[in-house]
Amino acid sequence: MRLLIVEDDINLNRQLAEAFREAEYAVDTAFDGTEGHFLGDTEPYDVVVLDIGLPEMDGITVLERWRRAGRKMPVLLLTARDRWSDKVAGIDAGADDYVAKPFHMEEILARVRALVRRAAGRASNEMTVGDVVLDTRSGRVTIAGAPVKLTSHEYRLLAYLMLHQGRVVSRTELVEHLYDQDFDRDSNTIEVFVGRLRKKLGDRVIETVRGLGYTVSTDGT
Repeated sequence: MRLLIVEDDINLNRQLAEAFREAEYAVDTAFDGTEGHFLGDTEPYDVVVLDIGLPEMDGITVLERWRRAGRKMPVLLLTARDRWSDKVAGIDAGADDYVAKPFHMEEILARVRALVRRAAGRASNEMTVGDVVLDTRSGRVTIAGAPVKLTSHEYRLLAYLMLHQGRVVSRTELVEHLYDQDFDRDSNTIEVFVGRLRKKLGDRVIETVRGLGYTVSTDGT
């Protein structure tokens, strides 16, 4: 999953980025509303964590502009304000969830997981294909109950395909959603990661659709 954090507090921005990277997200960051709006308007994020009190352009304005432009990614608003009117303004602007500062990092992680699940039409943190189970809460992957060790990029690739189970995902889409903005992107690395996953999970979990991309088998058999 690829996430954008728009937060002008340098320390909080860094803490959020570290927490989400540890949770296997590809993370981009912005420190003002203008930069955040540009990134959210031009890059394909799976979810955005957006502060309301931003310099140059406030978070509500950023969000309203995204929604008017048809940007549909889930957005979690952060703010130091705790008035009910501010919450209403954020939700009416198009926010999907709202958290007041100070907060516990685990709460932010849980809320973002929930937003990603809802956007994909899923209700559980566990995704299953045959004997393969991926738990987004713990970041663990198992086969018939036995743990499987994956690298960060292998995990992201598998999680994205399983989250979008039932449709073909192109290499371009995978590159856009697995890597942050600064990563030296190369679609050929997707094939490498798929090959590694097949060795660890078996050949039938990830299917190649010639000329289109990859899909996760509906039953893994």
